[in-house]
Amino acid sequence: MHIVILTFDGFNELDSLIALGILNRIKKADWRVTLSCPTPTVTSMNGVTLHAQSTLEEACEADAVLFGSGMKTRDIANDQSIMGRLKLDASRQLIGAQCSGTLLLAKLGLLNAVPACTDLLTKPWVQEAGVDVLNQPFYAYGNVATAGGCLSSQYLAAWVIARFEGLEAAKSAMHYVAPSYSLTQTCGAL
Repeated sequence: MHIVILTFDGFNELDSLIALGILNRIKKADWRVTLSCPTPTVTSMNGVTLHAQSTLEEACEADAVLFGSGMKTRDIANDQSIMGRLKLDASRQLIGAQCSGTLLLAKLGLLNAVPACTDLLTKPWVQEAGVDVLNQPFYAYGNVATAGGCLSSQYLAAWVIARFEGLEAAKSAMHYVAPSYSLTQTCGAL
């Protein structure tokens, strides 16, 4: 099982690293989570530099792909040298995005007639791309899910775990990171 978190220059650390931490709560030999980047290194919106653990081409073959957000997402959405490398297939992959990553899903044609969640800043851009935006933190339809808000990566990570390993595994992973009052609420949204 290979799960990639697409991470681009200007990325929001909360999106990529919280999802990475939660998804790595699953301790199985065939469970692998990587940060997938278009270049060998990427630098966050706050100056944190990460080394890519996998390529965009590997993301196209992964079992699940999560898009984080960042301050350069609109530029990435218009960069064919990056977007052209993303040959994703929701019929065989779980694909999720949060905040401005939802714009990338829209531009890739992965949200056809499916409403989505995003953040307030990105909402008009996603609507401009022809997608109805829901006023809720998480929504999944089939193999595609979206989440909105900087702390919503927990929903995407729990969704991936629940789909591949079951709801109990998702609850167990979330137990480590969620406050006691929100564990049932977080997993109940799945």
